[in-house]
Amino acid sequence: MKKRTRARARPSAVKKRRKGTGTGSKRPPRKIPPKGRSPATTDRAKQTIRQLKAQLAQAHRRIEELQASAETDFLLNILNRRGFERELNRSIAYIKRYQATGAVIILDVDRLKPINDAFGHAAGDEVLKAVATALGRQVRASDVVGRLGGDEFAVLLWNLSETDARAKAASLEQSIDELSFVFQGRTVTAGASAGVAILGPHTDAARALEAADAAMYLRKAQRRREEEKAAL
Repeated sequence: MKKRTRARARPSAVKKRRKGTGTGSKRPPRKIPPKGRSPATTDRAKQTIRQLKAQLAQAHRRIEELQASAETDFLLNILNRRGFERELNRSIAYIKRYQATGAVIILDVDRLKPINDAFGHAAGDEVLKAVATALGRQVRASDVVGRLGGDEFAVLLWNLSETDARAKAASLEQSIDELSFVFQGRTVTAGASAGVAILGPHTDAARALEAADAAMYLRKAQRRREEEKAAL
């Protein structure tokens, strides 16, 4: 006898409905994160960006601090030669563009070396500080005061005529002449000689400083002659 074989069950033609789904219902689409970037990776990237921005801002602040320290006279807390020349160049550029006016005054402190020799450099430093304070009181907020080195100061003035600039130079001389100091029981004075250079549309910064410096030395010689004449 031939052995009967069981027929395999035919797969159902109708797919069974999933439990709990109604006719016409659709499953909500699954949110698939971008390939290769998980939420944790995105958060770490944002945090890194914030840290880099903070470091960059700190670096900019440090650069500004270093630039300011490189242009500041530490003893007097005013601009040094480098800082003053930067402001002078900026001012001349403004004058050329807007046809403005200005002047630069250079002052040399008289008798500072004898004070240093007789009473020490601490006494000389006290004189320099008093001179810087006196100059600061005589100028406007828009003007600039700097120390070019040693006993030489410079003042940058805005929007004034040549007559006004020379009158201001005389006023600055007087304010320093009136300073007096007591060292080791002795009263001493310093004084200063001022030279003026007018700034215009065709001014060069280096030449302006040279002109003011030359005028200052002429004024110093004139004051020396006046003092010698008064002593006779």
